[in-house]
Amino acid sequence: MSAEEFFELFLKELEQSPHLHSYYKFLNDEKSFYFRKAYFIERLKYIQRNVTDKNAAIFDCGCGYGTTDIFLALNGHKVFGTTLEFYETSLPQRIKYWSQFGDVSGFTWSYENIFDSHPADGTIDICILQDTLHHLEPLGDALAVFHKVLKPGGKLIAVEENGSNVIQSAKLYKQRGNKRIIEMYDEKLGKTILLGNENIRSLGTWTKAFAAKGFSIGNVEYVRLFMPFQVNKDNYDKRVAQEKSIYKKNSFLRNYFYFGLNFVATRN
Repeated sequence: MSAEEFFELFLKELEQSPHLHSYYKFLNDEKSFYFRKAYFIERLKYIQRNVTDKNAAIFDCGCGYGTTDIFLALNGHKVFGTTLEFYETSLPQRIKYWSQFGDVSGFTWSYENIFDSHPADGTIDICILQDTLHHLEPLGDALAVFHKVLKPGGKLIAVEENGSNVIQSAKLYKQRGNKRIIEMYDEKLGKTILLGNENIRSLGTWTKAFAAKGFSIGNVEYVRLFMPFQVNKDNYDKRVAQEKSIYKKNSFLRNYFYFGLNFVATRN
């Protein structure tokens, strides 16, 4: 199933699933629909391009509503996801919907903190962290866990926000100031844990942190440059192509005005 085909079925699911509307805002604002669609599909395609082996053991840390893992399962992959979110309770209902279109039994999940429980050492080929990496604290300890569970040469796929983006950085500073790490009591775990408070970072900062734990970063892509009012039905394909081209040529826009940052960290 292609990302585009999946997206169309996903929209039909949203129409009958009001509990998903606040997170996936596609049905809330027509003016930003194509802006959000481009971001959703291009990130999904990035993961798909980097997950090609049907026999790979995949661990998705922070799987949330399981959307990416459902997509991968429909394409023949086996994925184990963990989450610390209330989203988990909606997963059986989602599995029921998506089972109409293919086999999604390859996706399994649990409510776990990676510092307490994670896959056995050296058993995972691919770790996926989508909008999750900036929540993991202490970061060094988390990266050490991923280094242990990955096989030699295994890879970690990170789909993140760009910490160098001046607009997003200013917005987050206004919301949380410099309080980048907070404590949160998890009722299900029965204890207090550390949480990155939207603690997004630049590519340079990520590169140093990963290198310190035995990873090398590559296959870097930037996504989402244009504002919502600049993307519509008529210019959708053009805007997507422009975003793919501009970041390779213009380092200033790439570093400071692209919203999304994707990269692959390989276990050395």
